[in-house]
Parts: sequence; structure tokens; C-alpha cells
Amino acid sequence: MAGGGGTGPVICVTGLTKRYGATPAVDGVSFEIGRAEIFGLLGRNGAGKTTTVECLQGLRHADSGEIRVLGLDPGTQSAALRRRIGCQLQESALPARIKVWEALEWFASFCPGRGDWNALIGEWGLAGKRNAHFGDLSGGQRQRLFVALALVNDPEVVFLDEMTTGLDPAARHVAWDLIEAIRDRGTTVVLVTHAMDEAERLCDRLAVMDAGKIVELDTPHDLIARHTSEITVRFSAAHQDVSWLREVPGVAAMAHHDGQVEVTGCGPVAVDVAAALAAHGVRPADLWVDRPSLEDVFLRIVGRSLDEG
Repeated sequence: MAGGGGTGPVICVTGLTKRYGATPAVDGVSFEIGRAEIFGLLGRNGAGKTTTVECLQGLRHADSGEIRVLGLDPGTQSAALRRRIGCQLQESALPARIKVWEALEWFASFCPGRGDWNALIGEWGLAGKRNAHFGDLSGGQRQRLFVALALVNDPEVVFLDEMTTGLDPAARHVAWDLIEAIRDRGTTVVLVTHAMDEAERLCDRLAVMDAGKIVELDTPHDLIARHTSEITVRFSAAHQDVSWLREVPGVAAMAHHDGQVEVTGCGPVAVDVAAALAAHGVRPADLWVDRPSLEDVFLRIVGRSLDEG
């Protein structure tokens, strides 16, 4: 993950609230997003992520709060805004008989002179399906087409909602590389996801949403560091006395059983343990380091997994 750049926020949100009846789908959220930043909204289904980005795009009107995207108010300047943004929605559809190239050319016609839709066909792995009808595409191919359509006008800001749903693991990694390349060209990316690995890999910063509120906002690295401190180092040492590892700075506990050693601690304990082992001439071939993941952090913050209602 590379760091985001820019000289000021391109998206400013203050006190955004959206209700459906008496139920607040989004409840007073505030945040800013910088230029050339991948900003993630992470949470379970129903947390308020999609409603938030729909308000940012002018697809839904907020009940209260202030929103500015590229200096524009999505509620009153949506037509001007849509010429400068791209969006891939969670639920999208095209006519079954439209061909891949026709869809891209059609979308490009709304913004003449912006971007190269022919290049997008190759970048998103659709060259072999150029003349295929939308109705004949697989789920993953449709998803790649929707992302390509979101980028056809060379947007300054692009919104991607569950962009890798339906993609196989190899295609997901290709998509991640392309999204990073989009950011590196100066485009701001707003990524809605409930995939922990995707958020941890891609996002410069992410907001954890729960019940319509932002409960945490930080870089993935700093979220993990702030909410979890324990690191575990494991290796084999069948006939060696390594009890001296207890004296290594940062080590909180050590267990040695059936030839397996497990050391737990905090800070740079993995580096310190490895250095101590090398200094004592111990060179295990199976040294493993278990670090807390973003999923561990999510469980601590929200109190339940993404799968729990």
C-alpha cells in the first residue's frame, strides 16, 4: 500500500445523516478524503456504507449535513459532478444483448474526449470478450466491465462498491494492482468493501462503519497497532535450551513444549527474537510470525464479525 497524496481534501463530509422512516441508515458521519487517496468504508452489510457513497454521488439526498465533492454539492450540482466522477454500483445491470465494446463506447459518448475506452478493455481483461453480449458474460466478467465503465470518463474521483465480488483470487489481485495504478495517476478512489484483505491491502485510510456511524478512522496499519499489541513467534527447537529468550526486550511469555517454542510479546519483538536466536547460533528453518490482522481489529472494535447480524 502506498501513501495518498495531494494538497487538500477533494471530499468533505460533515454531519451526514440519512434516515429511512425512523431508522437512521447514516447517523451524523464526518470525514475528509484527500486527492490521490484510496479511502475505504469497511463494515457489515447494512452498516451504512452504500448509502453514504450514494449521498456523495447525488444518487440520494441527505436529510441533514453538508457534503462537498470536488467543491460541488451533490444535492444541487449532481449533473456537473457526474461529469467528473465515476461509479461502479453494488447492483448494476445492462441490456442483455449489448456488446462489451458497445457499452464502453456508449458510456464514453457522454464525456467526449475523456479517457480511452479501448485501453480499458485490455486493462480489465476483457479483450477476449470485446464482442460478447452482456447476457453471456460470467459474473466476474460483468464485474470487470462495470469497473471499466466507472473509469471510462477518466474521473477525478471514482466510487467502487464491492468491486471484486464474483472475481476469482487471481482476478482480484489483478484488480487490486489496477486500482493502485489508478490512485498513482492522481485519481481519488472511494472503496466500499467488507473484504478485510482488500481493505488492508489497498486503503491508505479506512473508516469502520457500524449501525450508521463511523466508529474508527485511520490507516490500516495504525488501526491494527492501536487495537492489538501482541505478536506471536513460533519455531522448532527440539533439543535446545532457549529459556534465555524470556530476557529479550518485549517478550511477555514463552512456552516450550514437544520441541515447539512459542514466544509472545509486543513492539519489535519478532525482530528482537530473531536477532537473539542468530546471536546464539540458533537458526530454525520454520520460524513463523503471527501478527494481528484487520479482521482481529474489526472484531475488537465492533464486537462481532462481518457475518453476524
